[in-house]
Parts: sequence; C-alpha cells; structure tokens
Amino acid sequence: MILIADSGSTKTSWCVSDKNDTKKFYSTNGINPFFRKTEDIVDELAKDLTPKIKGKITAVYFYGAGVVNEEKADVIKAALSTLFPGALLQVESDLLAAARSTLGNKSGIACILGTGSNSCLYNGSEITAHIPPLGFILGDEGSGAYLGRKLVGDYLKNLMPEELSKKFQQKFPINYHEFLNNVYKEEKPNRFLAGFVPFLKENIDSEYCDQIIKNAFDDFITRNVAQYENYQQLSVCFVGSVAFHFQEQLLKVLVKKNITPGTVIKEPLLNLLHYHLQNSKNE
Repeated sequence: MILIADSGSTKTSWCVSDKNDTKKFYSTNGINPFFRKTEDIVDELAKDLTPKIKGKITAVYFYGAGVVNEEKADVIKAALSTLFPGALLQVESDLLAAARSTLGNKSGIACILGTGSNSCLYNGSEITAHIPPLGFILGDEGSGAYLGRKLVGDYLKNLMPEELSKKFQQKFPINYHEFLNNVYKEEKPNRFLAGFVPFLKENIDSEYCDQIIKNAFDDFITRNVAQYENYQQLSVCFVGSVAFHFQEQLLKVLVKKNITPGTVIKEPLLNLLHYHLQNSKNE
C-alpha cells in the first residue's frame, strides 16, 4: 500500500491506496517543519493516523508547506521512518505537488493560488526555476491574502462602492481598530485577510469585485509567470481554492496575456496518487 500526504500549516490530507485501487482518506493537523519537531509529529500521527491504517505501507509520498530544503524535509522524514519502518520515503514541497498533480511528466509552469501564492518552472520531473513569492506583504500576488488586503483597504478608505460597503459592514461588523489589530498584532494575518475572499465570490456579479480579482491575477502573471523564459509557449497550471473558485476571471486574464491555460484544480491529493501509481515502476 502507498500513502500520499498533502499538508499545509493547519491540515494534512492523507490517502491510502492498495493494490486493488481501494482508497481511504484521513485528516490530521498540519505538519509544517518550521513549526513542528520530529518527536511531536511522531506522537500525533501514532495517535491520529497509524492506528486507522490496516496493512503494511510500502511507500510514503509527503508533500507540504515549509519543505523548503533538505533540513526541513529531514524533520518530517525522520518521523515517517519511525512510523513506517522500511517504507520508501519521499518528502517534497507543496510547489512540487502542484507541478506533479497538474503537469505529471510534462513540462510547464505550475502555480499555487490559495491563501498564499507561488509558482515554478517544471521540466516534467523537477523544478528548474522559481520566482520567490515573498509573502503577503511584499508579494503573494493573486492570493487570498492579497485579495483580502485590497478589499479591506478599500473598505477602510471608503473606496468600495457604497452598496457593497454596506453589505461588507453587515457581514463583517468589525471596527477600524479591530481590523488593524488583526492585521498588525495578531498571529497569521494572512489567513485573517484571506477570510474575506468569500465576500468577493458572493458578489462576483459586481464589476468592482470582478475587477479586483482580475487585477490581482494580472499582477500575479506579470510579477511571477512572465519572469519564466518562454512562458507564453508553455501550459500554465494552477492549484488552490482561489484559482479554482475564480476560474472564469483567471481564464480571461490568461487569454488576454496570450498564455496557454492548463489544468486548474482545488486540491492535488488524488492527482498525486495517480502520478505515483503511473510512475511507480520507475521509482
């Protein structure tokens, strides 16, 4: 049996598949090596995951946020080797997950548009170029945090259309100081800001909301995708809730910029399973 993991900072989604292609799904807390130690990962998974898995795991493919180098990968790999002794282990970044789940063994550009954003040039097996996302203050163009920052900023500066401003106030009865406190003093302000994205979806028929999204995607393409060599000759694929829920706006921006749209998916887990089943003979 093989085990696939797609992990963020808050949640990890797991899929176990056996030789009969029977799939079982599990969920545990996020496993980001920037915030977790090997010991507590072992303790948690020994309690919340391994007792549910019946049978021997022969390979574990873990993809996650925070896996930026070998040192961080080793934090997770050490935990997995303890829990699944003898299994083949691969620990990779969420960006490689985006590439493998959308492009498979083909070359192209893979992007993440969720709470944050990211992108890479992929040659069909590995990442060959990467523009740093820089986080929601300096970058993360097109992300949920980026969209939320624009939305809240316009609301507080009275730049939002009056009718929408009233709707926004009713949905989020937060005062000026509470907004600032959540952004500048509380933990994880990027998630706080991304929490306003559903408002854009609910009011997508508004020209204002539609344009905010298109402008954010335009910024993402200009400052990230367009930095890769021959980007207009490559398929550009996306993973993430923002890309998935605003596909119409995303497609219009891509076409306007003469870019070939590729696969757009919300989550990579099932596509990653398919990728590894297809490539298992070569691993």
